[in-house]
Amino acid sequence: MGVLKKFEQRLEGLVNGTFAKVFKSEVQPVEIAGALQRECDNNATIWNRDRTVVPNDFIVELSAPDFERLSPYSGQLGDELAGMVRDYAKQQRYTFMGPIKVHLEKADDLDTGLYRVRSRTLASSSNQQGGGPAGPAAPAAPQAGRPGGYGYPPAAAPAGAPPMPAAPPPGGRPGGYGYPQPAGGQRPPAAPASGGRTRYWIEINGTRHQISRPTLVLGRSTDADVRIDDPGVSRRHCEIRTGTPSTIQDLGSTNGIVVDGQHTTRATLRDGSRIVVGSTTVIYRQAEG
Repeated sequence: MGVLKKFEQRLEGLVNGTFAKVFKSEVQPVEIAGALQRECDNNATIWNRDRTVVPNDFIVELSAPDFERLSPYSGQLGDELAGMVRDYAKQQRYTFMGPIKVHLEKADDLDTGLYRVRSRTLASSSNQQGGGPAGPAAPAAPQAGRPGGYGYPPAAAPAGAPPMPAAPPPGGRPGGYGYPQPAGGQRPPAAPASGGRTRYWIEINGTRHQISRPTLVLGRSTDADVRIDDPGVSRRHCEIRTGTPSTIQDLGSTNGIVVDGQHTTRATLRDGSRIVVGSTTVIYRQAEG
């Protein structure tokens, strides 16, 4: 059974079903859980061959209506989300530098049903490790001028710890809030700029689909340009339009689209944008060449 499914089942029994009533808004706990998983994937830093460190301190920003609805349960929900992150890290063999914490915060600039996730890596004095048998947590090196804010490594390392690399591994990018999100820890590198035309493609479950026309329709129908065999995907679910900038448009689908963690009907795409349709993640890519 998958980590997200187990998380959903645990929530069903909490507070005599209260959570089922609370989560009538567009923001669903499993969506937040999925966003936390992606935050770990996007910010994973390779320490050595057997150790990959991911953030352990998360903030989930919610719209004012959603926050007011969920705040009475924020402690319990935060604990459940932290447990889900721990289970996912164990599955992926990730490690942490300290205890896992998930906090809910109100963001006045978000509409109902929208959310943002921020993360950072915080070291504890005992270097607690939440990733199961993956080994002891990796220490971090001091970062000059950085206070350990979200998206940055912690400001100080435990005494006697070996230095952490000053930058992400080749091909990696910072992924905290305010940074572009990479498509994943092992995505193929984009082609270097060569002054030629821009190439566009998408990646679904490791398979690359070139975009050779100005528009690309994704859906479950055999008439779609790229067919996605997913019961949560509509026959003509959404359309990608390439250009400057490229965009994605929902085509009246049943379940909508989520782009980089936000529910939307239309969004601008950038290299590495993550599009969720049904239970399928689509990575948008573009490169000069």
